[in-house]
Amino acid sequence: MRGLFRWALEAELVSIDPTFGVKNPARPKTGGFQAWTEDDVRAYEQRWPVGTKERVWLHVLLYTGLRRGDAVKIGRQHVRDGVATIRTEKTGTEVSIPILPALEETLKVGPTGDLAFIVGERKQPLTKESFGNFFRHACNEAGLQGRSAHGVRKIGATRAAEAGATVAELEALFGWTGGAMAMHYTRTADRKRLARAAAEKIRNAQRPHLGDEVRGKTDKSE
Repeated sequence: MRGLFRWALEAELVSIDPTFGVKNPARPKTGGFQAWTEDDVRAYEQRWPVGTKERVWLHVLLYTGLRRGDAVKIGRQHVRDGVATIRTEKTGTEVSIPILPALEETLKVGPTGDLAFIVGERKQPLTKESFGNFFRHACNEAGLQGRSAHGVRKIGATRAAEAGATVAELEALFGWTGGAMAMHYTRTADRKRLARAAAEKIRNAQRPHLGDEVRGKTDKSE
């Protein structure tokens, strides 16, 4: 409505813009697309084994970290010396992605197309819209209702961050800029590492006391 009245005001079709000064309504905060879990990946792979186009779909998304619109475009012509280079559709950022062994093996078996790794039933390229629908159906077949291609991108970023990838490395791999998105994943990964370290310290601190308790029970039983 705001855009419409701005246009109408400039076209002199109205004399007043009633949307001027109106604030956007508060929207409930959500986590966005549901991130995949490791169990989700296993369930999908169990339903769609190596040699199916659906397995290729998942592994291209999972091991490149590309958005759906870029994932349907990437093909062998983008790969040189084991590294895929593509300019992303959303930001125009050029990203260089090493082809990991798991993805290389999946692509070797296929099926893939001549110019795109992700293909449909007759090895034809897919638009991002049609691929989104097909991938959602494949997820449903694997019992993963509500999962999406973007959710795979999230678990890819989580894996990278938990493996120790820095903000700069995440931005280079996923085509992000500004640091905010990459820092979200590194902060989460750091919290997990710190929580594990803290839990280990607590266990170490408790060991001597647990030993006393065990000795006390032994003395009573004697």
